[in-house]
Amino acid sequence: MYQRQETPQAVYIHIPFCTNKCHYCDFNSFVLKGQPVMDYLDALEREMEQTVAAVPPGEIETIFVGGGTPTVLLPDQMESFLKRVKTYFPNPSPNIEFSMEANPGTTDLEKLQAMKEGGVNRISFGVQSFDNALLEGIGRIHNTDDVYRSLENARKVGFTNLSIDLMFGLPKQTVAIMNDTIDKALALNLPHYSIYSLKVEENTLFHTLYQKNQLPLPEEDEELNMFLLIMDRLKQAGYSQYEISNFAKPGFESRHNSMYWLNRSYYGMGAGAHGYTYGNRHINIKGVQPYIDATREGLPILEKYEISEQDAMEDFMMVGLRLLRGVDRADFSKQFGRELETVFGSELNKLLGLQLLESTDIGYRLSSQGVLLGNEVFGEFLSE
Repeated sequence: MYQRQETPQAVYIHIPFCTNKCHYCDFNSFVLKGQPVMDYLDALEREMEQTVAAVPPGEIETIFVGGGTPTVLLPDQMESFLKRVKTYFPNPSPNIEFSMEANPGTTDLEKLQAMKEGGVNRISFGVQSFDNALLEGIGRIHNTDDVYRSLENARKVGFTNLSIDLMFGLPKQTVAIMNDTIDKALALNLPHYSIYSLKVEENTLFHTLYQKNQLPLPEEDEELNMFLLIMDRLKQAGYSQYEISNFAKPGFESRHNSMYWLNRSYYGMGAGAHGYTYGNRHINIKGVQPYIDATREGLPILEKYEISEQDAMEDFMMVGLRLLRGVDRADFSKQFGRELETVFGSELNKLLGLQLLESTDIGYRLSSQGVLLGNEVFGEFLSE
């Protein structure tokens, strides 16, 4: 078995509560009403304590609190949660990136202050669109006024590293609506934008509607034109597309997500969270109460498995090629002690021949056509 001895420098923590469930969402999240929030935070503390006892942390470079909607925590709950994080990960890097996901309309000044004082220094707002009819159609509870107010409050408290998520390929969305959303997004002059295409996932309202042929999705060509527009507009505005769905001003790339794309180790804590330490991947128990109960007996792990060297090398290629700079053969050699071309020579040559990849001084990256056909490229590296 492939053994990896890298001490994780990244931490993911999952807060599974939401004000409501969006129509497209298949994340491990639960409507907040009636949930045992403080019991859950106590359980998280137990998991943190046991995790760092088993795999002691080094200098932590990134922490990411996702969900769900972490910002549904009340200010005193937020303060309590962040104190616990600081207790178990007390030696962060001096330039740590500490991100938290937020929904517009769930962040007042008091809560933002608690986040700032607790060490959070980057916020990613789930905006999705600047068209109120579209927002209602996908089940979001906020409107565009909430977006402006939330960003204004965040800046008031002193946050400068701000990002928003947008979506394209939504039901009834057109290229013109997308263009208007980009106008409004760029007017905010934020350092980072994440822009994802809608995927209709099982166990969502959208999947049910799709099965009944009642989901008015844009045509494929229309969706492709939205993506081309997004890439062109962001580039013209001075943003670098450093990953298929992510755009940043220099120095504001998401360092936490880059840990995943570079196939680095990370702690994963909370209900349904995934972690990757010492060559092992694990998934936690998903339900809120089952997770809480499990932490009283030990680590709340649902499934744990060793990653073979072959799987790890395939993962390296599939996540690494999402980055527009591509994969680095020296990094591959450092992780696996083998030459990239020796392992994947035939796949690389095929994709170079199809002009979906291009070679660089350090390795390989997606061509402009490869960016549009990413899934086809990644699939080439999966063994049968």
